[in-house]
Amino acid sequence: MNAADTAWIMVATALVLFMTLPGLALFYGGLVRARNVLSVFMQCYAIACLMSVLWLVAGYSIAFGSGTSGFWGGLDKVLLNGITADTLSGTLPEVLFFAFQMTFAIITPALIVGSYVERIGFGFVLLFSGLWMLLCYAPVVHWIWGGGFLSDGGIFGAVGVKDFAGGIVVHETAGLAALILAVFLGPRRNKTTPPHNPGMVMIGAAMLWVGWFGFNGGSQLAADGGAAMAITVTHLSAAAASLSWAVWEKIKFGRASLVGLVTGTIAGLASITPASGFVGPVEALAIGTVAGILCQEAVTLIRNRFHIDDTLDVFAVHGIGGIFGTIMIAVFGIGTWTAQLGGLAIVGAFTTVVTVALIFIVKAITPMRADEESEAIGLDLSVHGERAYDMNS
Repeated sequence: MNAADTAWIMVATALVLFMTLPGLALFYGGLVRARNVLSVFMQCYAIACLMSVLWLVAGYSIAFGSGTSGFWGGLDKVLLNGITADTLSGTLPEVLFFAFQMTFAIITPALIVGSYVERIGFGFVLLFSGLWMLLCYAPVVHWIWGGGFLSDGGIFGAVGVKDFAGGIVVHETAGLAALILAVFLGPRRNKTTPPHNPGMVMIGAAMLWVGWFGFNGGSQLAADGGAAMAITVTHLSAAAASLSWAVWEKIKFGRASLVGLVTGTIAGLASITPASGFVGPVEALAIGTVAGILCQEAVTLIRNRFHIDDTLDVFAVHGIGGIFGTIMIAVFGIGTWTAQLGGLAIVGAFTTVVTVALIFIVKAITPMRADEESEAIGLDLSVHGERAYDMNS
C-alpha cells in the first residue's frame, strides 16, 4: 500500500460524492420550477443511497470481479466477499477502490435525473435507476476499466478504447439513457417557466467543478504528476468552455446569461473527462473552447429541431460532451480511431437496447409518468407531501 496514493483517493472519493450531494442536486434543483425542487433533491439523494447498496451487493463484482469472459466480472466479489482492510488493488486498499468507484456508480444514474424532472413517478425512478446501474452501467465499466473486451488487448488489439475518467462509461451512457427516457415520457405540460433560482444553479455548478478534480484527478489512482495534470487540464477546459458558451450566447442572442455560463462549465468538464489523463493544457483549451459552442448548438438542435424535452439538457451537455471528448483522443493521436469510434458505437447500441428494455419492464410494474394533477400541483407536494416555496412560485 502507498500511503500518499491512499490519502489522495480518500479525498477524491469524498470530492466525487460531493458532486452528486450536494452539487448535482443544487444544479438541477435550481433549474426546475419551485414546486418541484424538493422532488429533484429527493431523486438525487435516494439514488445515491440506493446505488451505494446495490454497488456493494453486486455492482462492484459485475464491474471489477475476476471473470474472464470479457463481458462481465462475475459474482465472486458480491458483498465484498474475500475483501478485507488489508486486501490491495494496485497501491490502494481494495475497499477504498470500491468506495471510489461507488461514487461513479452514484453520479451516473443521477445525471439522468435531469431529463425527466417535473413529470416522472418516484417509484419508476428508483426501480429503473437500480436496474440500469446493474445491467447497463456496471457491465460497461467492466468492458473498458475492468479488463473487458474493449480494453487494451481486447477486440481492438493492443490499444483498446481510451476513456480516462468516463466519457463513454459515464457521460455517453447517461446521456443516451436520458434522451431515450425523455422521448418515452413526452414533454412537460408546461415548459415555459424559467429556472426558479439561477443562483442555486451557479452554486451547484461550482460544487461540480470542484468535485470534478476528484473525478478526473482521482482516476489516476495515484498521488503523482499524472493526477496533477489531470486536475489542471480539467480546470482549463471548464474555464474555456464557460467563456466560449457565454461569447456564443452573446453573439446569437445579444446577452450572456449566468445559467448559460455555468452550463458551459459543465460542458467543458464533461468533454475533458475522457481525455484528462492523456492531454496537456493546450489541448484542454481547444477541447473546452469547442465544447462550449458544440454543446450549446446541441441544446438548440434537440429542443427546437427535434422537439425532445430533455428537460435539463443531459444529452446535449453530458452525452455530446463525453462523445466529443472521446473522439478528441483519436484526433490528438493518443488512441486509435477504430477503438474510439468502435467503443462509442458498441456502448451506444448496448445502452440503447438495455434502456429501452428496462423502460418497458419497469413501467409494467410501476407508473412511469406522474398523473396530470400531480404534475400541475408539482411533485413536491403531490408525491412527497412537502413544499419548499409558495405554490404560486
